[in-house]
Amino acid sequence: MTLSNPILIWAAVGIALMFAELIIPGGIVILLGVACLIVAAATGLGLVAGLAQSFTLWFISSIILLLAFRSLTQKLIGGDAHVDNTDEELDLFQQPALVKQAIGPGQQQGRVEFQGTEWPALGDGTEIPVGSKVKVICRENIALVVEPLKED
Repeated sequence: MTLSNPILIWAAVGIALMFAELIIPGGIVILLGVACLIVAAATGLGLVAGLAQSFTLWFISSIILLLAFRSLTQKLIGGDAHVDNTDEELDLFQQPALVKQAIGPGQQQGRVEFQGTEWPALGDGTEIPVGSKVKVICRENIALVVEPLKED
């Protein structure tokens, strides 16, 4: 048994790929490793001779295994299928903020503290004094557009 034994090489690569599934989860690498073990078994039984036939069998068995068992491995292994909101405007809408520098009257810009950071802010045309609570309507360039929060 030398390092040039194709059966041992295919089996070692297959086992290494199967262990690599622990580091690279997703269910694909383990199926590629099983395909390597299939090639090692076929080579040991004398069904495959030569490098070209071995790689052809590996490609074909990999594709068949991936098509047949991909959905099963996804169910067993899982994965992160959560998709976050990609529209930042929706995250801002109706959120409360605190006025740090008076806003208005008219288009006079002020400052608000929103989510721990100070932002330039535009109002609804009325004067909004320091210390008032406001809600964010939208964002215009880098400024937040706010309106006074109605206290119930």
